[in-house]
Amino acid sequence: MKDLARRAFLFDFYGPLLTEKQSRIWDLYYNLDYSLAEIAEGEEISRQAVHDLLKRTEKILNDYESKLLLVQKFEMEREKLARIEALLQSLERESFCSEEGWMKKQDIGFEIKQMISDTLK
Repeated sequence: MKDLARRAFLFDFYGPLLTEKQSRIWDLYYNLDYSLAEIAEGEEISRQAVHDLLKRTEKILNDYESKLLLVQKFEMEREKLARIEALLQSLERESFCSEEGWMKKQDIGFEIKQMISDTLK
């Protein structure tokens, strides 16, 4: 998983466990694309302090993940759902001996896609 996406997942899963300041500075830097200087000015601290806080916060988030594995489990579930969707897509009209069977597959496929979509939100 790419670093930025991983950081986003870590924050999504474990962000509520951070302090208000850690959460705010993380959000400003990674989500709102503020520079270290902009954050430092707004928080009235040095750029180095912002940098250090971001590094400590990332370590905290990684420590949570190493213990709880929520992001890893989420990714595994997402991969399973993608495989299910691919299997559904592989079924063709010719795979069914009746129009009724094909229509039933279409209905089930639609419901499964809805469940996948709801799960990944």
